[in-house]
Amino acid sequence: MKTITIQLDSHSYDIGIGEGLLSGIGAACKAVGLAGAAAVVTNPTVAPLYAGVVTGSLQQAGFTPVVIEIPDGEEFKTGETLNSVYDRLLEAGLDRRSFIVALGGGVVGDLAGFAAATFLRGIPFVQVPTTLLAQVDSSVGGKTGIDHPLGKNLIGAFYQPHLVLSDVSTLKTLSERHYRAGLAEVIKYGAVLDAELFALLEAKVDGLLKRDPQLLGRVIARCCEIKAWVVEQDEREGGLRAVLNYGHTLGHAFETLAGYRDLVHGEAVAIGMVQAAQLSQREGYCSVGDVERITTLVQQVGLPSDAPVVATEDLITSLAKDKKNRSGTLQYVCNRGIGSYVFHQFTPAQLAEACCSGR
Repeated sequence: MKTITIQLDSHSYDIGIGEGLLSGIGAACKAVGLAGAAAVVTNPTVAPLYAGVVTGSLQQAGFTPVVIEIPDGEEFKTGETLNSVYDRLLEAGLDRRSFIVALGGGVVGDLAGFAAATFLRGIPFVQVPTTLLAQVDSSVGGKTGIDHPLGKNLIGAFYQPHLVLSDVSTLKTLSERHYRAGLAEVIKYGAVLDAELFALLEAKVDGLLKRDPQLLGRVIARCCEIKAWVVEQDEREGGLRAVLNYGHTLGHAFETLAGYRDLVHGEAVAIGMVQAAQLSQREGYCSVGDVERITTLVQQVGLPSDAPVVATEDLITSLAKDKKNRSGTLQYVCNRGIGSYVFHQFTPAQLAEACCSGR
Protein backbone atom coordinates (compact mmCIF):
# COMPACT_ATOMS: atom_id res chain seq x y z
CA MET A 1 0.00 0.00 0.00
CA LYS A 2 1.21 3.49 -0.90
CA THR A 3 0.49 5.99 1.87
CA ILE A 4 0.27 9.74 1.37
CA THR A 5 -0.22 11.98 4.39
CA ILE A 6 -2.03 15.32 4.29
CA GLN A 7 -0.53 17.55 7.00
CA LEU A 8 -2.96 20.22 8.18
CA ASP A 9 -2.78 22.47 11.24
CA SER A 10 -6.14 21.29 12.51
CA HIS A 11 -6.23 17.69 11.37
CA SER A 12 -3.90 15.39 9.43
CA TYR A 13 -4.76 12.06 7.84
CA ASP A 14 -3.48 9.34 5.54
CA ILE A 15 -4.54 8.34 2.04
CA GLY A 16 -3.95 4.64 1.46
CA ILE A 17 -3.72 3.45 -2.17
CA GLY A 18 -3.38 -0.19 -3.22
CA GLU A 19 -5.13 -3.39 -4.22
CA GLY A 20 -7.31 -5.49 -1.91
CA LEU A 21 -7.58 -2.87 0.82
CA LEU A 22 -11.30 -3.17 1.58
CA SER A 23 -10.88 -6.26 3.74
CA GLY A 24 -8.65 -4.23 6.06
CA ILE A 25 -10.94 -1.24 6.53
CA GLY A 26 -11.91 -2.28 10.08
CA ALA A 27 -8.33 -2.48 11.29
CA ALA A 28 -7.51 0.80 9.54
CA CYS A 29 -10.39 2.58 11.28
CA LYS A 30 -9.31 1.17 14.62
CA ALA A 31 -5.74 2.31 14.01
CA VAL A 32 -6.85 5.95 13.65
CA GLY A 33 -8.78 5.83 16.91
CA LEU A 34 -12.35 5.43 15.70
CA ALA A 35 -14.86 3.62 17.90
CA GLY A 36 -18.55 2.81 18.32
CA ALA A 37 -21.15 2.32 15.61
CA ALA A 38 -20.31 2.80 11.94
CA ALA A 39 -22.82 3.91 9.30
CA VAL A 40 -21.75 2.73 5.85
CA VAL A 41 -23.34 5.12 3.34
CA THR A 42 -23.39 3.64 -0.15
CA ASN A 43 -25.71 3.15 -3.14
CA PRO A 44 -27.51 0.24 -4.83
CA THR A 45 -24.77 -0.12 -7.44
CA VAL A 46 -21.87 -0.39 -5.00
CA ALA A 47 -23.59 -2.14 -2.08
CA PRO A 48 -23.95 -5.60 -3.70
CA LEU A 49 -20.29 -5.53 -4.70
CA TYR A 50 -18.51 -4.23 -1.63
CA ALA A 51 -20.78 -3.50 1.35
CA GLY A 52 -20.47 -7.08 2.64
CA VAL A 53 -16.66 -6.98 2.66
CA VAL A 54 -16.63 -3.59 4.38
CA THR A 55 -19.21 -4.42 7.05
CA GLY A 56 -17.55 -7.79 7.69
CA SER A 57 -14.20 -6.12 8.23
CA LEU A 58 -15.76 -3.54 10.54
CA GLN A 59 -17.45 -6.27 12.58
CA GLN A 60 -14.20 -8.21 12.91
CA ALA A 61 -12.56 -5.07 14.29
CA GLY A 62 -15.27 -4.69 16.93
CA PHE A 63 -17.46 -2.04 15.29
CA THR A 64 -21.24 -2.21 14.89
CA PRO A 65 -22.00 -1.33 11.26
CA VAL A 66 -25.29 -0.32 9.67
CA VAL A 67 -25.70 0.13 5.91
CA ILE A 68 -27.52 3.18 4.53
CA GLU A 69 -28.25 3.18 0.79
CA ILE A 70 -28.94 6.35 -1.15
CA PRO A 71 -30.03 6.49 -4.81
CA ASP A 72 -27.28 6.39 -7.42
CA GLY A 73 -26.68 9.52 -9.47
CA GLU A 74 -25.79 13.21 -9.27
CA GLU A 75 -29.46 14.16 -9.49
CA PHE A 76 -29.91 12.63 -6.02
CA LYS A 77 -27.21 14.73 -4.34
CA THR A 78 -29.93 16.83 -2.75
CA GLY A 79 -31.29 18.04 0.56
CA GLU A 80 -34.03 15.42 0.37
CA THR A 81 -31.49 12.60 0.16
CA LEU A 82 -29.41 14.19 2.93
CA ASN A 83 -32.44 14.27 5.22
CA SER A 84 -33.08 10.58 4.53
CA VAL A 85 -29.54 9.86 5.72
CA TYR A 86 -30.12 11.88 8.90
CA ASP A 87 -33.29 9.85 9.48
CA ARG A 88 -31.41 6.57 9.22
CA LEU A 89 -28.58 7.78 11.45
CA LEU A 90 -31.08 8.74 14.13
CA GLU A 91 -33.04 5.51 13.78
CA ALA A 92 -29.82 3.52 14.17
CA GLY A 93 -28.98 5.41 17.34
CA LEU A 94 -25.64 6.83 16.24
CA ASP A 95 -24.02 9.21 18.73
CA ARG A 96 -20.98 11.46 18.79
CA ARG A 97 -18.67 8.47 19.25
CA SER A 98 -19.94 6.94 16.01
CA PHE A 99 -18.58 7.53 12.52
CA ILE A 100 -19.62 7.38 8.88
CA VAL A 101 -17.94 5.39 6.11
CA ALA A 102 -18.57 6.80 2.62
CA LEU A 103 -18.43 3.78 0.30
CA GLY A 104 -18.88 4.83 -3.32
CA GLY A 105 -18.11 7.57 -5.80
CA GLY A 106 -18.16 11.33 -5.60
CA VAL A 107 -21.86 11.70 -4.89
CA VAL A 108 -21.71 9.29 -1.95
CA GLY A 109 -18.52 10.86 -0.63
CA ASP A 110 -19.76 14.45 -0.90
CA LEU A 111 -23.16 13.76 0.63
CA ALA A 112 -21.99 11.36 3.36
CA GLY A 113 -19.19 13.75 4.26
CA PHE A 114 -21.64 16.63 4.59
CA ALA A 115 -23.88 14.43 6.73
CA ALA A 116 -20.88 13.71 8.96
CA ALA A 117 -20.01 17.41 9.14
CA THR A 118 -23.49 18.36 10.31
CA PHE A 119 -24.94 15.37 12.21
CA LEU A 120 -24.78 16.13 15.95
CA ARG A 121 -22.59 19.11 14.88
CA GLY A 122 -19.98 16.79 13.46
CA ILE A 123 -18.89 13.16 13.75
CA PRO A 124 -15.83 11.50 12.15
CA PHE A 125 -15.97 9.97 8.69
CA VAL A 126 -13.86 7.80 6.43
CA GLN A 127 -13.70 8.00 2.64
CA VAL A 128 -13.65 4.67 0.77
CA PRO A 129 -13.85 5.82 -2.87
CA THR A 130 -14.76 3.20 -5.47
CA THR A 131 -14.56 5.33 -8.63
CA LEU A 132 -11.51 6.77 -10.34
CA LEU A 133 -12.86 10.31 -10.07
CA ALA A 134 -13.33 9.95 -6.32
CA GLN A 135 -9.97 8.26 -5.78
CA VAL A 136 -7.97 11.01 -7.48
CA ASP A 137 -10.05 14.01 -6.48
CA SER A 138 -13.31 14.25 -4.55
CA SER A 139 -12.36 11.96 -1.64
CA VAL A 140 -9.27 14.04 -0.84
CA GLY A 141 -9.25 17.51 0.67
CA GLY A 142 -12.42 17.72 2.73
CA LYS A 143 -14.90 19.31 0.34
CA THR A 144 -18.37 17.99 1.18
CA GLY A 145 -21.80 19.11 0.09
CA ILE A 146 -24.95 18.79 -1.96
CA ASP A 147 -26.27 20.40 -5.13
CA HIS A 148 -29.04 22.95 -5.51
CA PRO A 149 -31.31 23.23 -8.57
CA LEU A 150 -29.62 26.57 -9.33
CA GLY A 151 -26.06 25.28 -9.09
CA LYS A 152 -23.67 22.49 -8.20
CA ASN A 153 -22.16 22.15 -4.71
CA LEU A 154 -23.68 25.43 -3.49
CA ILE A 155 -24.43 23.96 -0.05
CA GLY A 156 -21.61 22.29 1.85
CA ALA A 157 -18.69 22.47 4.26
CA PHE A 158 -14.96 21.92 4.42
CA TYR A 159 -14.73 18.85 6.65
CA GLN A 160 -11.69 16.58 6.54
CA PRO A 161 -11.99 12.79 6.80
CA HIS A 162 -10.05 10.74 9.36
CA LEU A 163 -8.83 8.39 6.63
CA VAL A 164 -9.05 7.80 2.88
CA LEU A 165 -8.70 4.23 1.65
CA SER A 166 -8.56 3.81 -2.14
CA ASP A 167 -8.73 0.19 -3.27
CA VAL A 168 -7.66 0.19 -6.94
CA SER A 169 -9.31 -3.24 -7.34
CA THR A 170 -12.75 -1.59 -7.21
CA LEU A 171 -12.07 0.09 -10.55
CA LYS A 172 -12.42 -3.30 -12.27
CA THR A 173 -16.19 -3.18 -11.74
CA LEU A 174 -16.63 0.49 -12.66
CA SER A 175 -18.70 1.13 -15.78
CA GLU A 176 -16.80 2.24 -18.88
CA ARG A 177 -18.54 5.61 -18.92
CA HIS A 178 -17.72 6.45 -15.31
CA TYR A 179 -14.18 5.13 -15.58
CA ARG A 180 -13.48 7.39 -18.56
CA ALA A 181 -15.16 10.29 -16.74
CA GLY A 182 -12.65 9.84 -13.92
CA LEU A 183 -9.80 10.27 -16.38
CA ALA A 184 -10.90 13.89 -16.84
CA GLU A 185 -9.80 14.70 -13.29
CA VAL A 186 -6.52 12.88 -13.90
CA ILE A 187 -5.87 14.96 -17.04
CA LYS A 188 -6.68 18.11 -15.05
CA TYR A 189 -3.73 17.61 -12.72
CA GLY A 190 -1.31 17.16 -15.59
CA ALA A 191 -2.68 20.01 -17.68
CA VAL A 192 -2.15 22.73 -15.06
CA LEU A 193 0.19 21.31 -12.40
CA ASP A 194 2.45 18.54 -13.74
CA ALA A 195 3.81 18.44 -17.30
CA GLU A 196 5.51 15.10 -16.64
CA LEU A 197 2.22 13.53 -15.57
CA PHE A 198 0.54 14.90 -18.70
CA ALA A 199 3.26 13.40 -20.90
CA LEU A 200 2.90 10.06 -19.10
CA LEU A 201 -0.83 10.06 -19.79
CA GLU A 202 -0.21 10.81 -23.46
CA ALA A 203 2.27 7.93 -23.68
CA LYS A 204 0.13 5.44 -21.75
CA VAL A 205 -3.37 5.95 -23.16
CA ASP A 206 -3.69 2.25 -24.03
CA GLY A 207 -2.68 1.18 -20.53
CA LEU A 208 -5.11 3.65 -18.98
CA LEU A 209 -7.99 2.38 -21.10
CA LYS A 210 -7.08 -1.23 -20.24
CA ARG A 211 -7.08 -0.27 -16.54
CA ASP A 212 -3.56 -1.55 -15.94
CA PRO A 213 -3.47 -1.78 -12.11
CA GLN A 214 0.21 -0.86 -11.76
CA LEU A 215 -0.19 2.17 -13.99
CA LEU A 216 -3.38 3.20 -12.20
CA GLY A 217 -1.73 2.88 -8.80
CA ARG A 218 1.11 5.13 -10.00
CA VAL A 219 -1.24 7.70 -11.56
CA ILE A 220 -3.67 7.79 -8.62
CA ALA A 221 -0.82 8.22 -6.15
CA ARG A 222 0.66 11.10 -8.17
CA CYS A 223 -2.71 12.86 -8.39
CA CYS A 224 -3.19 12.50 -4.64
CA GLU A 225 0.33 13.81 -3.99
CA ILE A 226 -0.46 16.90 -6.05
CA LYS A 227 -3.79 17.48 -4.34
CA ALA A 228 -2.26 16.94 -0.89
CA TRP A 229 0.39 19.56 -1.70
CA VAL A 230 -2.29 22.04 -2.79
CA VAL A 231 -4.63 21.40 0.16
CA GLU A 232 -1.80 21.67 2.69
CA GLN A 233 -1.13 25.20 1.45
CA ASP A 234 -4.74 26.28 1.02
CA GLU A 235 -7.24 24.08 2.85
CA ARG A 236 -10.29 26.33 2.35
CA GLU A 237 -9.67 27.57 -1.18
CA GLY A 238 -8.58 31.08 -0.35
CA GLY A 239 -6.08 31.18 -3.21
CA LEU A 240 -3.97 28.38 -4.68
CA ARG A 241 -6.59 25.64 -4.28
CA ALA A 242 -8.75 27.38 -6.86
CA VAL A 243 -6.37 25.95 -9.51
CA LEU A 244 -8.12 22.61 -8.99
CA ASN A 245 -11.21 24.20 -10.54
CA TYR A 246 -9.57 24.01 -13.97
CA GLY A 247 -12.30 22.95 -16.38
CA HIS A 248 -14.91 23.06 -13.61
CA THR A 249 -16.36 26.56 -13.95
CA LEU A 250 -17.94 25.94 -17.36
CA GLY A 251 -18.21 22.22 -16.58
CA HIS A 252 -20.42 22.84 -13.55
CA ALA A 253 -22.56 25.22 -15.58
CA PHE A 254 -23.06 22.61 -18.31
CA GLU A 255 -23.95 20.01 -15.66
CA THR A 256 -26.48 22.32 -14.06
CA LEU A 257 -28.11 23.24 -17.37
CA ALA A 258 -28.33 19.53 -18.22
CA GLY A 259 -30.22 18.88 -14.98
CA TYR A 260 -27.38 16.67 -13.64
CA ARG A 261 -28.54 13.90 -15.99
CA ASP A 262 -27.28 14.19 -19.56
CA LEU A 263 -23.64 14.78 -18.58
CA VAL A 264 -21.78 13.06 -15.78
CA HIS A 265 -19.30 15.22 -13.89
CA GLY A 266 -16.12 14.07 -15.62
CA GLU A 267 -17.64 14.53 -19.07
CA ALA A 268 -18.62 18.11 -18.21
CA VAL A 269 -15.11 18.78 -16.82
CA ALA A 270 -13.54 17.40 -20.01
CA ILE A 271 -15.56 19.85 -22.10
CA GLY A 272 -14.67 22.61 -19.65
CA MET A 273 -10.95 21.84 -19.96
CA VAL A 274 -11.01 22.06 -23.74
CA GLN A 275 -12.90 25.35 -23.47
CA ALA A 276 -10.34 26.58 -20.92
CA ALA A 277 -7.46 25.65 -23.22
CA GLN A 278 -9.07 27.45 -26.16
CA LEU A 279 -9.72 30.56 -24.05
CA SER A 280 -6.15 30.41 -22.73
CA GLN A 281 -4.82 30.44 -26.29
CA ARG A 282 -7.06 33.38 -27.21
CA GLU A 283 -5.74 35.32 -24.21
CA GLY A 284 -2.15 34.55 -25.20
CA TYR A 285 -1.29 32.21 -22.33
CA CYS A 286 -0.65 29.06 -24.35
CA SER A 287 -0.05 27.92 -27.91
CA VAL A 288 -2.29 26.29 -30.47
CA GLY A 289 -0.12 23.17 -30.00
CA ASP A 290 -0.97 23.11 -26.28
CA VAL A 291 -4.67 23.29 -27.09
CA GLU A 292 -4.29 20.45 -29.58
CA ARG A 293 -2.49 18.25 -27.01
CA ILE A 294 -5.20 18.77 -24.39
CA THR A 295 -8.03 18.27 -26.89
CA THR A 296 -6.40 15.16 -28.36
CA LEU A 297 -5.84 13.51 -24.97
CA VAL A 298 -9.43 14.21 -23.94
CA GLN A 299 -10.67 12.64 -27.16
CA GLN A 300 -8.28 9.67 -26.96
CA VAL A 301 -9.65 8.59 -23.59
CA GLY A 302 -13.17 8.74 -25.00
CA LEU A 303 -14.43 11.95 -23.44
CA PRO A 304 -16.46 14.68 -25.16
CA SER A 305 -14.65 17.83 -26.22
CA ASP A 306 -17.39 19.94 -27.82
CA ALA A 307 -19.51 22.27 -25.72
CA PRO A 308 -23.23 21.50 -25.71
CA VAL A 309 -25.54 23.97 -27.42
CA VAL A 310 -26.93 26.23 -24.72
CA ALA A 311 -28.38 29.73 -24.83
CA THR A 312 -25.86 32.41 -23.91
CA GLU A 313 -28.34 33.96 -21.48
CA ASP A 314 -28.82 30.62 -19.67
CA LEU A 315 -25.07 30.13 -19.42
CA ILE A 316 -24.61 33.63 -18.01
CA THR A 317 -27.28 32.97 -15.38
CA SER A 318 -25.68 29.68 -14.36
CA LEU A 319 -22.16 31.15 -14.19
CA ALA A 320 -23.43 34.07 -12.11
CA LYS A 321 -24.49 31.57 -9.44
CA ASP A 322 -21.12 29.79 -9.38
CA LYS A 323 -19.83 29.60 -5.80
CA LYS A 324 -16.51 31.10 -6.97
CA ASN A 325 -18.22 34.29 -8.16
CA ARG A 326 -16.79 37.30 -6.33
CA SER A 327 -18.61 40.61 -6.83
CA GLY A 328 -19.58 39.69 -10.37
CA THR A 329 -16.17 38.33 -11.36
CA LEU A 330 -14.98 34.74 -11.83
CA GLN A 331 -11.36 33.77 -11.19
CA TYR A 332 -10.93 31.48 -14.17
CA VAL A 333 -8.09 28.96 -14.44
CA CYS A 334 -6.17 29.19 -17.72
CA ASN A 335 -3.30 27.11 -19.07
CA ARG A 336 0.13 28.69 -19.10
CA GLY A 337 1.42 26.06 -21.48
CA ILE A 338 1.15 22.44 -20.27
CA GLY A 339 1.72 21.84 -16.58
CA SER A 340 1.33 25.42 -15.41
CA TYR A 341 -1.53 27.86 -14.87
CA VAL A 342 -2.56 31.47 -14.57
CA PHE A 343 -5.74 32.99 -13.15
CA HIS A 344 -7.71 35.27 -15.48
CA GLN A 345 -10.66 37.41 -14.47
CA PHE A 346 -13.87 37.08 -16.47
CA THR A 347 -17.37 38.31 -15.78
CA PRO A 348 -20.02 35.63 -16.30
CA ALA A 349 -21.15 37.46 -19.44
CA GLN A 350 -17.63 37.60 -20.88
CA LEU A 351 -17.02 33.93 -20.21
CA ALA A 352 -20.39 32.80 -21.58
CA GLU A 353 -20.07 34.91 -24.71
CA ALA A 354 -16.52 33.69 -25.34
CA CYS A 355 -17.65 30.09 -24.95
CA CYS A 356 -20.76 30.40 -27.13
CA SER A 357 -19.05 32.47 -29.83
CA GLY A 358 -16.32 29.84 -30.14
CA ARG A 359 -18.68 27.07 -31.25
